[in-house]
Order: sequence, then C-alpha cells, then structure tokens
Amino acid sequence: MTINLASTPDSLAFASAVDLLGRLAQGAITSRGLLELYLERIAHLNPALNAVIYLDTEAARARADAADAARARGESWGPLHGLPMTVKESHHVAGWPTTWGDPAYADFRPDHTGVVVQRLIDAGAIVFGKTNVPIHLLDWQSYNAIHGTTHNPWRRGVTPGGSSGGSAAALAAGLTALELGSDAGGSVRFPAHFCGVFGHRPSLHVIPQAGNERPGSTIGNDVSTSGPMARSAADLELLLDVLAGPAAPEATAWRLDLPPARARKLADFRVAVLYGAEVAEVDETYAARLRALVERLRAEGVRVNDNARPDFDFAEHHHVLLHALRGAASGRAPQSAVDAAEATLRGVSQDDHGYVAEAARALLQSHRAWLGIQERRAAIQRAWARFFEDYDVLLAPVTVAAAFPLDEERPREHRTLTINGHAVDYNDQLFWAGLATLSGLPASVAPIGETADGLPVGVQIIGPYLEDRTPLAFAAALEPLFGFHIPPGVA
Repeated sequence: MTINLASTPDSLAFASAVDLLGRLAQGAITSRGLLELYLERIAHLNPALNAVIYLDTEAARARADAADAARARGESWGPLHGLPMTVKESHHVAGWPTTWGDPAYADFRPDHTGVVVQRLIDAGAIVFGKTNVPIHLLDWQSYNAIHGTTHNPWRRGVTPGGSSGGSAAALAAGLTALELGSDAGGSVRFPAHFCGVFGHRPSLHVIPQAGNERPGSTIGNDVSTSGPMARSAADLELLLDVLAGPAAPEATAWRLDLPPARARKLADFRVAVLYGAEVAEVDETYAARLRALVERLRAEGVRVNDNARPDFDFAEHHHVLLHALRGAASGRAPQSAVDAAEATLRGVSQDDHGYVAEAARALLQSHRAWLGIQERRAAIQRAWARFFEDYDVLLAPVTVAAAFPLDEERPREHRTLTINGHAVDYNDQLFWAGLATLSGLPASVAPIGETADGLPVGVQIIGPYLEDRTPLAFAAALEPLFGFHIPPGVA
C-alpha cells in the first residue's frame, strides 16, 4: 500500500506513537500503510537530511503485512504491535551493519540482536532502519566518513546534535514513529534539544546494554545508557516501559519496579531551577527562553526556587565528571591515543585544567586515582539524594545554546563556540550533560519553544535516581504549554 505524500495530513506523519498505536488498533490505519508513509518521506526528504543511513525495506514490509494480518485475527504482539520505528546505528541488529561511524568497522555486521532492540521487536515494533551517528559516538554533531553528515531539519548546515543526531532529525522530520538513542555525554538530550523533540536519559542500569558490545569487548561502561526519543512525553514513558528491566543473568533474580511519579499536575511539583553556571556559560538567546519558561510556570501556580542547589561545587563536579567519563572509555583506547595523551601532558603545565589536558590526565589515570574519583563521585551522588528530599525536579539548560553551525574542519578538542559574543571551549557543553550523567540520574528533555533566531530549544528535567517517572511526568505536564512543533519545510 502506498500513501501519496501530497494528500497525507501532517497529523499522521508527525503524530505521536501513542496516537498511531490507537489508530492501528482501531483499524483507522494499517502498519503497512504507515511504513510506506515513512519510506516515502525518507525517499523525499532524507537525501537532504541524511538522518536515516540504513533500511531493510523488504523485511519491514513483510513484517508489517504480518502485523496487519495478526491484528485482523484479533492477535496482539504487544504494546508496540505493528509500529514502524528506527534505531540509532550503534544498536546491534543481527545482519545489519553497526559501524559506530568508524571506517575500521565498515564491514562489521553482528550475528545477534542486542537486548534493547530485541525488546522492541518482542513488543511488536517493526524496526525498519538505522540512523546516523558521529565516529565512536563522541560528538554533538553527527557526521562520519562512512555515512556523511546529518543536517538539522530546522536549518541545513546546523547540527542536529550527537551522538543520536540522526535519531532526533528523523523524528523531527516525520521519518519514523519512535527512536532508540543512547546517552553518556548528552547524546540523547542534546539532539532532542537541538531538533525540538523529546528525549529521556534513564537512571543508570535501568535499561540493559547487553548485546551492543564492540568486537573484542564484553563490558560496557558505567556512564552510558540507551534511552527513548519521541515526539511526545507519553511516548517516552511507553518506550521506557518496553525497554526497562534487567537482562540475563541478573534477570534470574532481580526485578525492576520503578516508583510512580511524585506528581502529575504542574502545580504539584516542587521545582528548582538553574539558569547557568560559570563552568559553562549559557548564551542569552537560550537563557531568555529558560527564564520565560519559569515565568510561565509561576503563572500556572508552580513553586519554583531560583536559588536551591545541590551541596557540591560545580567546578569540582566537572572535574570528577571528566575523569569518570574519559576514564570509563580508557580501556578500549588504542595505544596511539595513549601516546597522544602522554605527549599532551609533556607539553602542558600542571596548572592547565583545560579540556585537552584534563582529558589526557583522565585517560592515563592510575587505578588508585580512579578509585579516588569514585569516592568523590559517591559524595556527589549523596548530595543529590539530599537535594531531592526537598525538590522533585531540577530544571537546567540542556547545553550552552541552541543548535550551532556545523564544524567539520577542526577536531572536537580544538573547536570553539560563540557564546554571548565571545569564543568558549566547545567541550564546556559536557558540564550540562554531566549533571545527570555523573550520578546516573534520570533526565528528560522537553521542547520549550524557539529562539528569536527560529531554532528550537528544550529544558533538561533532572529527577531523583530510579524515579524516572517523575521527570517524565513533568515533561508530560509541560507538553500542553509548548509541545512538538513541525520544522519549516518538512511538512
């Protein structure tokens, strides 16, 4: 079945997954028809966006037909029955390429499907393609030598974010119903913010990472997690429920029971807000939208405290974050990276605490130093726990600005951004991602409008550990005030 783009209402291409599943259940649309709509939109829009970089079209069509036939017989495959969706390229699907944007892995095709993608399939989803990433998932842009550059649907030449940049661009352009991203240093949250969609970084260990390992590796790390991305907050919670829970061997004994949200109505939340920090200056065009959000919340009767802060120093937090984040990746660093880090430290003073020097120290830190970082990390986690005794959520910037122009000329460690008229280190953005990452906290991103320059921005909603439903509920309560907007030119 083919759907003519010219006669298709925008409401179908940009509908939420919850809405689409309702229409599928009612027989108002078919899985095959919805799949064909996305495929046709991909053929029409993706050459300019380059968000979707792999399709398994015929297998998806066969599964969509089977989903429609099963529904006609009164059968249900699960909560995602017959819903077409894509996943971030770094998630393993048996027989599909997983390259992490690295030419060294251009021919790698895993012989198994990772746990999280298998859970999507077991819930009835039609996983029909993959979306683009930066090399090794280490950038807030999404380009690589294999698949090229992904552009933001709101404006060509502007980043869609990374590393789940293809995921967010595909959602914003109406090329898929749902997306599965992953996040260590903001890789779900930044793209959601830059493209005007919703994203959620779950509490650490809520979603298993088993089955997505790189060749030769059997362990992940203790900072990264997969996470849902969508066009509505309800979709995030739907997908979290499908994905969450232990995998074997832990599933032999452990069960996950996430507590209910602390509140559902906006006025019932105890809210703290952070507009900026000296560690990572926020551009005024974005800060103005955050202040406008707080004014709107207060008009809605929400109690917002501008001065409440967790009891730790932000500069100390950022130092611990860099050593935890880069230390977690040091085990798979090639010898060339180790040699480069050693050369870097021979050329800098002990007083140099810039990103390049600190990243090199983190890569080369001893096990004793690593244990010291974990002690400091635990103290910060306890400070967060005390903070959330008095507050339900902390609202904060997602990063330092709205989406910025693509920069593929300079390596990440040497890039700068123009913030409030002056150049700042590109890597300062890690501070805002790290607020949730370091302590394994759940953090949702919800759109809050556009800047005066016409680019979307979002707010980061950080919640207590293992209370993912609380920031998700706040995002859902916020959605009627702002919600998803269709980017110009993709309708």
